[in-house]
Amino acid sequence: MRRSSLITGIYLLLLFLSGVAVGAFGLRLYTLNSVNASVNPRNPEEFRRRYVAELRARLKLTDDQVARLGPILDETRQRYHDLHEKHKPEMKAVQEDQVQKIRAILTDAQQSEYTKLLDERERLRQREHH
Repeated sequence: MRRSSLITGIYLLLLFLSGVAVGAFGLRLYTLNSVNASVNPRNPEEFRRRYVAELRARLKLTDDQVARLGPILDETRQRYHDLHEKHKPEMKAVQEDQVQKIRAILTDAQQSEYTKLLDERERLRQREHH
């Protein structure tokens, strides 16, 4: 009789622990951020909306603080844009230098494939920016 009670207790403990494990796994799945394929992570408006929402929630910003945050984000975005435009020629020169150095180590057959690769990447970049 004593042995069957011990075995029953062990089974109940294992059942309880498996329930805890399943519950923890379920909670992890429930709280995990899902991927949304329809949202472009590079979309500045979507990024800004999420950033402001996160700041509002985590910092408990007031409506007045959120309103004052807008111009700060606008100014920062403009400064980043200006800086990018200012250094664009230098960055383009560095990129062109890289392309020339890569071309120097390629065979003739590789050259044509590399040209295709560069064209594909440029088309993809254009699509992302428009």
